[in-house]
Amino acid sequence: MKLLLHTCCGPCSVYPLKVLKEKSIDVMGFFFRHNIHPFTECMKRQETLAQYADEIRLKMIWQRGYELEKFIQSVVFREKDRCRYCYHARLKATAMVAKKGKFDAFSTTLLYSKFQNHQQIIETGHALAREYGPKFFYHDFREGWQQGIETSKNLGMYRQQYCGCIYSEKDRYYKSRKK
Repeated sequence: MKLLLHTCCGPCSVYPLKVLKEKSIDVMGFFFRHNIHPFTECMKRQETLAQYADEIRLKMIWQRGYELEKFIQSVVFREKDRCRYCYHARLKATAMVAKKGKFDAFSTTLLYSKFQNHQQIIETGHALAREYGPKFFYHDFREGWQQGIETSKNLGMYRQQYCGCIYSEKDRYYKSRKK
């Protein structure tokens, strides 16, 4: 199977790529950046992922541009449901690239995180698969959560402390300062 994997960052890619390789799946990565704030954070994540991809010989597709304004405009007044939009935006972009690149399937490293809503991701992935053609590949990568953390730390990877959007940055850091 030829699979396009949405890769949110280097650390979250470690375990899913290990599993996919063990399954003999031909994987290419896709980095989506419009939701990551600030731009310096986006670049740290991209640089870490690029270095890791080079080390393991993972071919990557890098999204161009930085449409942070579009992301913010799309979630304004829907901040409590922003993740649903974000999942859709990232998976839609991945499905479209997968279709154009004649991939058999697409998936995401979001399925590695115990902090993400797997049911929403699965529903979104299957809906986009029906619309764009390539199948949505689901695997619960959370089983390797700790292994991925340990490996990424051993590799000295930059490890971010929030999912990427401006809202999650506030949730992460503002709460700790209030206490």
